[in-house]
Amino acid sequence: MNKEESIRFATKYLEDLLSFFGINVAVDSTRDDEVIQLSIPSTSMNSLLIGKEANNLRALQHIVSQVLINHNGELTRVNVDVADYKRQRAEHIAEQAEEWIRTVRQTGNSRRLNLNAADRRIVHKVAQDYSDIKTHSEGEGRERQLIIEKITEE
Repeated sequence: MNKEESIRFATKYLEDLLSFFGINVAVDSTRDDEVIQLSIPSTSMNSLLIGKEANNLRALQHIVSQVLINHNGELTRVNVDVADYKRQRAEHIAEQAEEWIRTVRQTGNSRRLNLNAADRRIVHKVAQDYSDIKTHSEGEGRERQLIIEKITEE
């Protein structure tokens, strides 16, 4: 199925999946580069859909993505958001990253953080605005950590 069909299919599939749980809402869909963006409006079930540490949200993304792969969708990368949770979280992490970077710049001490992949990407992006700061990740899987360091001049 082509890109437009992939978007329509993913939207309908997610709406059907939600209705199975008694959540009857219209899912908003857009495309950002090669990623299908699916936005679920706010309901009384937000906390269930998001889950602890957004695990349920990631599971919904994974399910929709796998179904697209199985149906030979041209687009298979999916981002699901519930009531702008991810956008608000990204803004919060970006603000936190500014504080972490400020502390590293003032003290010169590097900072190690246990963050999920999405949050690490946000911090890496914020750090790009600072010529005296570098970030990198170390470790594997759940043990992967983000390191914020001040660049020392030699």
